[in-house]
Amino acid sequence: MPYSENTAPEAIRIERLNPENYNIFTGLIEKLAEYEKLMPPDEDAILRLKEDAFSANPRYEAYIGYVNEIPAGYITFYFTYSTFTAKSTLYLEDIFVLEEWRNHGLGRSLFEFCRNTAKTRGCGRMDWTVLTWNEPSITFYEKQGGKRQDWYLYRLEGDEI
Repeated sequence: MPYSENTAPEAIRIERLNPENYNIFTGLIEKLAEYEKLMPPDEDAILRLKEDAFSANPRYEAYIGYVNEIPAGYITFYFTYSTFTAKSTLYLEDIFVLEEWRNHGLGRSLFEFCRNTAKTRGCGRMDWTVLTWNEPSITFYEKQGGKRQDWYLYRLEGDEI
């Protein structure tokens, strides 16, 4: 059942990813890649995203946010595990709102949707990362109560693994 929040004057609706809205989802991913000045997923990655979302044991969950029935953003998340809390952690992978729909309440609604999901599923934490240059997002997260951690993010990619 989709989550809905009516805000004046826009109506916000959050719908789980399904085969019918999958192309909308991948279009929004391309817009995020453009915003972050990254290469969007190639054809093979688009196929893997689909398989991973709709498999018997999905590797991630995705939801599309609509403002006045117009697809305007999305979130993706998955769960990890914390040995210190002995509980799952909701890891917010992507939260993105198209530029023309920012400051309409969708970002806050998507974030609250994740927060509520973490609560209802018994998570001990909700984690995410933000690019150091993305000041609007940093400000947004801090307004939502997010606290910057004293950790460095490291990564191995492709042939380095």
